[in-house]
This record gives sequence, C-alpha cells and structure tokens, in this order.
Amino acid sequence: MPRNPLRLSRPLYEGLPWIYVACGLVALVGSYRSSSRSFFSLLIGLLGLLSVLAGIVVLLRRRDYRELRSHYGDPDSLRDPGQD
Repeated sequence: MPRNPLRLSRPLYEGLPWIYVACGLVALVGSYRSSSRSFFSLLIGLLGLLSVLAGIVVLLRRRDYRELRSHYGDPDSLRDPGQD
C-alpha cells in the first residue's frame, strides 16, 4: 500500500526560505530593541540569526539542485531509484 506523503502547496514551499529570513530579521530587530533584558535579547538574537542562516542555506541548496538538474537531458533521472 503506497503512502502519500504530506506535501505543501507550491507557493508556500517556494516562499518558505523567505519566510525564514523575514522571521529571522524580525527577531534580530526585536533583539536589538529589547536590549534592557540581556538574556532574553540574546536568546531572541540567536534564534533570529539561526533562522536567517537556515533560510539562506535552503535558498542556496535549492539553487544548486536546480542547476544540477538543468545539466542533464532527463531531469527526472536524478530521482532516487526507490521512489515511484
């Protein structure tokens, strides 16, 4: 019995890295503005930095994968052999 994995809609999937970056920037600004509480500010700042980095990493990985696929005549040949 084949399993249907849960999938996101394409617009949400394509926008997800930008959502990560935007939330990270908001957290970094919030960290800067709440400098009165140092531990809370540090925690929010670190989470914001991680979120921005995660968004950038996802964007770069998608770009590299799409570039790799474009070098082949049959882009579907890069799929895992176990997937149908």
